[in-house]
Amino acid sequence: MQKDVLLEVRNLKKYFDVEKGLLTFDRAKVKAVDDVSFDVRAGETFGLVGESGCGKSTLGRTIVRLMKPTAGQILLEGVDMASLSNREMKNVRRKIQIIFQDPSASLNPRKTIHNSLMEPYVVHNLYNSEERETRINDLIEKVGIAKYHLNRFPHELSGGQKQRIGVARALALNPKLIVCDEPVSALDVSVQAQVINLLQDLQEEFNLTYIFISHNLNVVYQVSDRVGVMYLGKMVEIATYSQLYVTPLHPYTEALLSAFPQVEEETRTTRIILKGDVPSPINPPAGCRFNTRCSKVFDRCRVEEPKLKRIEEGHYVACHLYD
Repeated sequence: MQKDVLLEVRNLKKYFDVEKGLLTFDRAKVKAVDDVSFDVRAGETFGLVGESGCGKSTLGRTIVRLMKPTAGQILLEGVDMASLSNREMKNVRRKIQIIFQDPSASLNPRKTIHNSLMEPYVVHNLYNSEERETRINDLIEKVGIAKYHLNRFPHELSGGQKQRIGVARALALNPKLIVCDEPVSALDVSVQAQVINLLQDLQEEFNLTYIFISHNLNVVYQVSDRVGVMYLGKMVEIATYSQLYVTPLHPYTEALLSAFPQVEEETRTTRIILKGDVPSPINPPAGCRFNTRCSKVFDRCRVEEPKLKRIEEGHYVACHLYD
């Protein structure tokens, strides 16, 4: 049974102005996210992968409106968040939250854990003082933190404990969608597994929907129902995790997966080494942005930008090889 679409991202763009020279009017634009479209279904985990600098974290922060988009739509249950003012966004923010990559930087060092968890209720003027205390105690119990940690400051906690507090804070307002921006990349491997298991348990208990951003293909494989692959601000492939890992279509996806550790000899593939550096997002190549590093490039790739097209049920790719 097809799940209902919770989030629709349509032709989303996020550009940043940069100065090309000493004159302030001589500006260029970093095209961090450039014309990206995809859907996220209720109750699923949509993974976002790609090299560092491909725009996946900028995309996540733009979706939750920590950054105002340059163009495009962000439809959460049919409401276009891209067009809302900051005041109008306040009510919508209860439906969409974010877990940041660095748990130390995401918590105020001058506030106790109790005050950090209390803040969402104060900002949104929810519940009385007794109800707030009850909810905070429930939250830390859900994420596996002892109550005596509430009176501690962030520097008194380990990285894993701080990230669990980040998870608790994201849950405080009962959101429908949580953007997980590389939530385990700063943690030890054993702690990563604990946090991933926690996120999966909470998803099942509260019927949460995740956008899970990571450069770790192993982590994305474990948690995702569908995966979107980004390269230089563009979405180049979208598929279920089984389609992506068994039959990758885009040459960039093939290169990413070839670096994935493979134990079984009969299924081991040849490592694809990409030549050259990632082009500048200020001045991306004409045509397909991957054409400067692609081993399958041909003339059309250098002049015409491929559009994301459906190849089979649930599998989309932006590549001229499949026209």
